[in-house]
Amino acid sequence: MTTTIVSILLAGLLTENMVLSKFLGICPFLGTSKKFDTAFSMSLAVTAVMVIATAVTYPLYAFVLLPLNLAYLQTIVFILVIAALVQFLETVLKKYAKPIYESLGIYLPLITTNCAVLGITLLNFTKGYNFFESIINALSAGLGFMLALVIFAGIRQKVDESDIPEGLKGLPITLIAASIVSLSFLGFAGIGG
Repeated sequence: MTTTIVSILLAGLLTENMVLSKFLGICPFLGTSKKFDTAFSMSLAVTAVMVIATAVTYPLYAFVLLPLNLAYLQTIVFILVIAALVQFLETVLKKYAKPIYESLGIYLPLITTNCAVLGITLLNFTKGYNFFESIINALSAGLGFMLALVIFAGIRQKVDESDIPEGLKGLPITLIAASIVSLSFLGFAGIGG
């Protein structure tokens, strides 16, 4: 059991990183990684939504959709759950953490359409995880998302301070840097394989 949990954690962080290996959640990855604070705040929000969405969608699927032979509705139901959770999170941040709410801007409601959040809820069933393993998988995917965003925020700050040729400034150098970070995580896939 312990080895299973450790392997799920390591996979979510490194070998199956949602952003750098599966390329899910690219929009907030590129959009909120200009500043460390914004990247960290977005990562916390996405991680919270991933874990809570998994905690809600797993029993819905296992105890409602499957027994009623409505498993084909899982994507629609999961999107509705995620949308409700993001709306709740947005309301809480607006009321209790106004600076974070304002720094995330348009990217906060876009968590609803973040394919990494929906992807993790669906992957839990594809991989045959039980409820506890699903929660660990969602947490590790969120932490992997955070790791990718924080690393990339640091890289983008260094790139912004560097002398970049005019033709590479902006999006081109950002995409080149993102691809190099992604390639660095590809090296973890060979460990133990």
